[in-house]
Amino acid sequence: MKHAVISPASSAWWKVGAISGATAIMLGAFGAHALQRKVKDPKLQKNWETAAHYQLLHSVALLAVPLSKRPTVSGGLIAGGTLIFSGSLYALVLTNERKLGMITPIGGVALVAGWLALLL
Repeated sequence: MKHAVISPASSAWWKVGAISGATAIMLGAFGAHALQRKVKDPKLQKNWETAAHYQLLHSVALLAVPLSKRPTVSGGLIAGGTLIFSGSLYALVLTNERKLGMITPIGGVALVAGWLALLL
């Protein structure tokens, strides 16, 4: 049976994934409690929930990145995509600047590319 060898550089993605996962939990809790007292628009509340959900999901994906053949590519796309996708939604909710929603699909495309890069 062949075992995967994880390089120290690749294992940095575990740290990125763990930090991202922890912040996703904190931001999700903030959205479920404190944010609901300040943001009354249900669509904005749902945007926050979506951002936290996608951040948490892709934090877990980052834990698999060290097992890929090209961790820098897949990890960079997943981490960058998460930052752009979730970050733009968080910013949209906090600022109510609707133009930020135009950035969100760019993050989504990067996330899809990151998943596909895991195959390379």
